Amino acid sequence: MIVRSELQALRVDDHQQRQAQADLAGIMVAWRASRLGSGLEQSIRGYAQGEQLEHLPPFARLFAPGDPAARRLADEFIGKFTGLLRANPWGQVPVPSKLDDAAATIVLAAAGNAALVIQAIDGDGLRSRPAALTVSFSPGETHDHILSGTATARRIELAAEDENRAEFVTTPCELAPGSVARRDGSRQSLLIEAVSSTLVILRLQRRPTSGSITREFNLADGMLAHQATANPRESRFELAAALLGRIGRSDAAPLLAAMAEERGGQSLRWQALKESIGLDTAEGFAALTRIAGSATDELGAPAAALRAQLVATYPELAGLG
Repeated sequence: MIVRSELQALRVDDHQQRQAQADLAGIMVAWRASRLGSGLEQSIRGYAQGEQLEHLPPFARLFAPGDPAARRLADEFIGKFTGLLRANPWGQVPVPSKLDDAAATIVLAAAGNAALVIQAIDGDGLRSRPAALTVSFSPGETHDHILSGTATARRIELAAEDENRAEFVTTPCELAPGSVARRDGSRQSLLIEAVSSTLVILRLQRRPTSGSITREFNLADGMLAHQATANPRESRFELAAALLGRIGRSDAAPLLAAMAEERGGQSLRWQALKESIGLDTAEGFAALTRIAGSATDELGAPAAALRAQLVATYPELAGLG
């Protein structure tokens, strides 16, 4: 393994790196306290609580076509850190961020189910990826303001759908500096296909607090390929429920049955219900019967269908609930 000399020096004396990190943290504290930073923090809290964009002046300006406020925000935020990072490239800006082979994302402000981010998409990294075979629709509101770079893309909208198949309306589009667009993620998606160099986007997103489902469809035939809860918290619970089922934790069946009967996201409740039936048939089937008998439960109809199917296959279950 090759260890660069700069990293080797840090193993001997990391004082410079620690000082750089402290300096970056100080810059971030000052940014949050500034008029611009504190205004964004206040606005993102209001947006997360359901306030409309036009009622939040800082955000309204950031996503007004032709308004230079968005570019000034990005330049000011990034400019505060670049000088220090050039001198100390091992420092990390103390904000949530994500990096992969094609995109880098930095969170400027976040609260609850809402976030304001800067995203940079690298053209070479995007070209190295295979062409998209699916398209996803995730409930929520997204505003995009292109700050720099150009790209070709497709706007894809759900025109019609049934339980397992969707029909799309596809509109080719060009993304260029200054363009602003809003989309309803439950029915609209944006596929960026090619970037000339680097595309930089200021993006504001707000997700539903619970109960939303992300659906992924095949582009070729519109068939449903995958679906899962769009809420990170519910997604973690759904994975935990699946894990409990896979490792055979029968003692968790009462808890999973109770989760299935709570008023939460359909995907999470359905996963909990299936796992409870698998872990403890009597416990899970009783919960299934109660849900199936509810005229007001949104899972009532699919639960009734599942119960009928199970009873037809295993008649002895009819006596359990």
